[in-house]
Amino acid sequence: MSDAAEKLFAGPCEFVAGAATLEAIPALKRPEVAFVGRSNVGKSSLVNALCRRRNLARVSQNPGATKQINFFELGGRLTLADLPGYGFARTSKALAREWQHLIFSYLRGRQNLRRVILLIDARRGPMDFDKQAMDILDEAAVSYLVTLTKADKLEAGEMHEVRAQTESALKGHTASYPDILTTSASTGAGLEALREHIAALTTG
Repeated sequence: MSDAAEKLFAGPCEFVAGAATLEAIPALKRPEVAFVGRSNVGKSSLVNALCRRRNLARVSQNPGATKQINFFELGGRLTLADLPGYGFARTSKALAREWQHLIFSYLRGRQNLRRVILLIDARRGPMDFDKQAMDILDEAAVSYLVTLTKADKLEAGEMHEVRAQTESALKGHTASYPDILTTSASTGAGLEALREHIAALTTG
């Protein structure tokens, strides 16, 4: 891992604000990276693992536990945004609509947003809600990097198949970053590559 990435992720990472409504979203000036994905995809676990913290982002066994956008300052140089999961079937339809409105309004209107890390559960591959998110990000011209999570749950052959499915789903999506990363918050696989990718966004 490069010195820049090591220094960034070895530095302090602190909670800045939580926003459950558009009006509550703070006006932050640092470059911002947002983590987006279906409920229970492992967003909070991945944020914790990336930042080498245990309890930075709230982790729950119950899908839909994160109900607001949580902002964290990383190393005084970058803001990380942990967004509520989308597509949680047990949530009331009205509340689900509110969450999705919050998520996608943020994605469309955040001027300092450098990249979205779009997380997809490797055990399931791209689902309808993931494809909807891709369409919205394309429409908003927000660059996003697809990152497969929970890779430790699959055998090598299964992982190869999921990557192929993901590559197929990304064809024609103009805002998608050309690479697909594969990660595991449990084993640490792929985290260095993701740290490098994020650290590069603090320059230029």
